[in-house]
Amino acid sequence: MKKKEAINMLKKICWMIILGCILTFLSIPVIAQTQESATPPATAATRQPDPCGISTGNSSDVPAAKVGEPTMAEMVNAVGHNRVAINMMWTLIAGFLVMFMQPGFAMVETGFTRAKNVAHTMAMNFMIYPLGMLGFYICGFAFMFGGLGTIATLGGYGGLDHEVTLNLFGKEFGLFGAKGFFLSGSAYDIAVFALFLFQVVFMDTTATIPTGAMAERWKYLSFFIYGWFVGTVIYPIFGNWVWGGGWLAMLGKNLGLGHGHVDFAGSSVVHMTGGVIGLVGAWLLGPRDGKYNKDGSPNPILGHNIPMAIVGTFILAFGWFGFNAGSTLSGGDLRIGVVATNTMLASATGALAATLWMWIVRFKKPDPSMMCNGMLAGLVAITAPCAFVNSISASVIGLIAGVLVVEAALFIERKLRVDDPVGAIAVHGVNGAWGCLALGLFADGTYGEGWNGVTGTVKGLFYGDASQFLAQSIGITANFVYVGLISLIIFKLIDLVVGNRVDKETEMEGLDVPEMGVPGYSGVQLDKASETPISR
Repeated sequence: MKKKEAINMLKKICWMIILGCILTFLSIPVIAQTQESATPPATAATRQPDPCGISTGNSSDVPAAKVGEPTMAEMVNAVGHNRVAINMMWTLIAGFLVMFMQPGFAMVETGFTRAKNVAHTMAMNFMIYPLGMLGFYICGFAFMFGGLGTIATLGGYGGLDHEVTLNLFGKEFGLFGAKGFFLSGSAYDIAVFALFLFQVVFMDTTATIPTGAMAERWKYLSFFIYGWFVGTVIYPIFGNWVWGGGWLAMLGKNLGLGHGHVDFAGSSVVHMTGGVIGLVGAWLLGPRDGKYNKDGSPNPILGHNIPMAIVGTFILAFGWFGFNAGSTLSGGDLRIGVVATNTMLASATGALAATLWMWIVRFKKPDPSMMCNGMLAGLVAITAPCAFVNSISASVIGLIAGVLVVEAALFIERKLRVDDPVGAIAVHGVNGAWGCLALGLFADGTYGEGWNGVTGTVKGLFYGDASQFLAQSIGITANFVYVGLISLIIFKLIDLVVGNRVDKETEMEGLDVPEMGVPGYSGVQLDKASETPISR
């Protein structure tokens, strides 16, 4: 009897367990649905449209932490770290692109010069990179950015905080920086190192421009010494005035002139500086032998390799995207799309305008060398205003640059009688100035909030701010005066010590073997009349 009761009890317990399991299984969807409706997820908040990308990615987008997950503070820190990492990666990649412009410059300049000077011209374009870089590393970077202040996009580091200033009318006007020598001390920081890499390749662009204007008669030892000075003194001081918080940048804050002298990526700081150095150097060297007749009329001296120059131009146009768009120093600044497209459009209209002007107005032929210089002129001109103008303005700026480079080159050759083998003065000097003035005319007020510490966006004369055009004019005048004078002093000192120009016999033979010890084209016989290869 007891055994039978125990078996029945066991059966009842088993059925109760089975029934409980069935009821539990059936209740799971109901419980889940109730919890879902009672506690909506944190990501369900409504987001407003964000066409500029300013609000996207803020800490409010990060959901609340659950048990065992990172806290809100930890996740916000991770978001901030990733932003800085993106900006730094963008800055470094852009710097690598700008460095790749160096072979572009070498090919353009070498293609536009004669075959007997190939090794010399290439060697100048090669060695200017290490020479200028080391000078910039030792003291040039400190002079230029030693008083920059906070490097906001690369993490907010503010160790570069010593600007030597001049006090006038109760206002401080910066002259040069005084921190960052040898990238040591307070400059030993990731943001400073990334900024140095990006800026040193800009300096290299400035430094290499005169090697084209002074090609085919410049003594290599003189060039070697010049390469040191351009990275230490010439480029950094003017660069500080515009990009390092110096007095030109403060024209708006101190004197109410727009946002001060604005140069987004270097029309004045980089290109006009190089063009003015080239103008002074080419003028002091004098023209190449045979360039001018007794009556002063010029003779054409043709380059030896147009295809090389054209390929070099395309390399430069490619690297220019790093030059201009990289100058945001921020991969999160979505204005880079406007900057890059404006850069492309100006290069196209510059090339087209120069080609048509040569073809229809000047010589009835579409000169390939001017096609190249027209594209480069458009790129130089858009470098300052690329972030502040719309696409129509960018196209117009390039068109004007394409015509301007032709007329400027002819004026420099025929009226000033300055011999510039590659047109560097017209391309970089003249159109660097035009680019800065174009910003003062066409800046449309859609970008640049707080630029140089001035409230509001950057606007040019055509959009209601005549004072911005005045600030741009002061900037290019200061560039011409300072860069011209310091270049004249340095070239004169070098000439007194080692001489600037090769002797006549070396020039006639070609600079490759006498100056460099090797010919540029080994085993190639040259036509002595044109100095071009005729056989192998």
